[in-house]
Amino acid sequence: MTNTKETKMRTGYAARRKVTNAVVYIILGLMVLIWLFPIAWLVLQSFNKQNFISTDLFPKEFSFEHYATLFTDPKVPYGRWITNTFIVAVLSCVISTLFILMVSYALSRLRFKSRKKLLNAGLILGMFPGFMSMAATYSIMEIVHLDQQLFALVIVYSAGAGLGYQVAKGFFDTIPRSLDEAAKIDGATTNRIFWVIILPLSKPIIVYTALTTFLGPWADYIFVSYFMKDNEQSYTVALGLYNLLDNEHINNYFTTFCAGAVLIAIPITILFVVMQRFYVAGVTGGAVKG
Repeated sequence: MTNTKETKMRTGYAARRKVTNAVVYIILGLMVLIWLFPIAWLVLQSFNKQNFISTDLFPKEFSFEHYATLFTDPKVPYGRWITNTFIVAVLSCVISTLFILMVSYALSRLRFKSRKKLLNAGLILGMFPGFMSMAATYSIMEIVHLDQQLFALVIVYSAGAGLGYQVAKGFFDTIPRSLDEAAKIDGATTNRIFWVIILPLSKPIIVYTALTTFLGPWADYIFVSYFMKDNEQSYTVALGLYNLLDNEHINNYFTTFCAGAVLIAIPITILFVVMQRFYVAGVTGGAVKG
């Protein structure tokens, strides 16, 4: 009798679990469709032979001419835009990654006065969006004659990068301190321990940090529009493509805008696919201990 009752309970539990899973999968499937639809529409519109906005999902005529326009039309200097974007993103990525890793290691391993207060202050400051300081930052750049220059963007993106120490610090906390102690017994300095021992063991968090610090400048529009609005030679892809959507150009360059958006998304997509396992390892490793 007891066995029969347990069997019924297991059967009922299995049935409820199947129904729950089915509902969850249906909801997730709908969410994926909603998320993918704008991307699919954008990609298809980039091959639309027409220049203006079309409400049709599938174009009536397909063409690659808008991709060619990006590199042949003097009004759309896409090559210069993407070069500027690449320079700013790479420089910001290198500087920001070094800042974040060094600050994170110091906060993870070193013990000094007001360390906890500094951690709390960094956490609070990190809650404020960066664009709140745009006016003050632009005024400073004007004073030092760096306004309207790409190097100003590199400074803006990387100067406060150290405040993003939380995930990297959590990762460094998981590395046994016995490695540091053994190295110090052998006469290694803190600087040498960081560069020679800790960093080679921190590939996941290095990749995670590099990807996140690269993606920000690569896709940013807010700071670029504020700092480079009067210097067309310093436009990045985000600002250049956005200007194609103004009233003067949208009817002639909308599908060109779509083509440019597709091209700029390809490198970062490939980068994420290739580095995905390191990215996930960096996130999970840094989340273990804060």
